[in-house]
Amino acid sequence: MAAKQKILIVDDDNNIAELISLYLTKECYECKIVNDGEDAIKENDSFHPNLILLDLMLPGMDGYQVCREIRQRSNTPIIMLSAKGEIFDKVLGLELGADDYIIKPFDTKELVARVKAVLRRFQPIPAAAASQTNGKYVEYPDLIINLTNYSVVYQGETIDMPPKELELLYFLASSPNQVFTREQLLDHIWGYEYIGDTRTVDVHIKRLREKIKDHKSWAISTVWGIGYKFEVKSV
Repeated sequence: MAAKQKILIVDDDNNIAELISLYLTKECYECKIVNDGEDAIKENDSFHPNLILLDLMLPGMDGYQVCREIRQRSNTPIIMLSAKGEIFDKVLGLELGADDYIIKPFDTKELVARVKAVLRRFQPIPAAAASQTNGKYVEYPDLIINLTNYSVVYQGETIDMPPKELELLYFLASSPNQVFTREQLLDHIWGYEYIGDTRTVDVHIKRLREKIKDHKSWAISTVWGIGYKFEVKSV
């Protein structure tokens, strides 16, 4: 029997945390609840969750700080929960490394669906397996993007990359030199999970460029006034 996937719920409102845990436990997930940011970081290191549900408004260290700290040591998918519905708050959360952002109050069915969607995309694999070009992948000089096992190998090294970033990179690289608008990328990569602003794409492109530098043979290029393309250069 396969081990249950583990979810760390970080919320200072224990009533909300218990409700989330109840619904996720019914879906056969193993849940653990913590009520502040410091405990969240400790439990991420010891509990080793497959996904973290992270409230923004926490005592002491807020959700943004927690997200930043966890991203420095782990690639665990993070879904942020917040009553803050402003675009700035969403973009900041995504820029710090969150994989999704859900506004309170939320429907528990939607929360469960988003948890399943993020977990379905994220399948951590050993570094040795990451270099294998099996399944659905694209390959360029010094770059292999494998959508089957969700891995990216850049200049011979496996790059940690959240699911959305990898899917965006794969989608662009699968259609070299084709220009896509931000709206098209939102539709293809985020679908129903789209949270309402094309800057989401810009944030993820920025994060990709920080990890994958332009190569003499290819680059993630901005097409001003339109969107982005994976440019393959003539060498």
